[in-house]
Amino acid sequence: MSEMKFCPQCGNPLAAALLAGRERLACSASCGYVFWDNPVPVVAAIVELGDSVVLIRNKEWPEKYRGIVAGFLEKDESPESGILRELKEELGLDGEIVGFIGNYAFPLKNQVVLAYHIKASGEIILGDELAAYELIPPSRLKPWSMGTGPAVRDWLERRRNKEI
Repeated sequence: MSEMKFCPQCGNPLAAALLAGRERLACSASCGYVFWDNPVPVVAAIVELGDSVVLIRNKEWPEKYRGIVAGFLEKDESPESGILRELKEELGLDGEIVGFIGNYAFPLKNQVVLAYHIKASGEIILGDELAAYELIPPSRLKPWSMGTGPAVRDWLERRRNKEI
């Protein structure tokens, strides 16, 4: 459960309550507020640049970590425009969405990941959040177990089956 402790509507303490079959935080003064703690939407993309996939390393990640382009969906933004914005912000690239890979629950971070396949063009210019990037041939790409890793797994499987 979240660390939220007080009602943002009336300021009274929140308390555990059984609502809609799950334990939720609700206002103890019965003003009607319920903290649903819904997952946050994240957009992500497997970015192909030429014959390679671009893997990135965020400045906050350990040196050995790599991942795919991802970021939070912003207000009034479609997932498609959001991932193209993230591609531009993080790598300075333009892209064309080839297809939707899928949606993936990421409970550890209370997120839902909407993953796309993008063909990109241009020259990589790292954005402020990134420390490094690598160009990896798809044959060397290996999925990881959580977060955006299942999208990588599904994309590789579709590629092997010649579905993309």
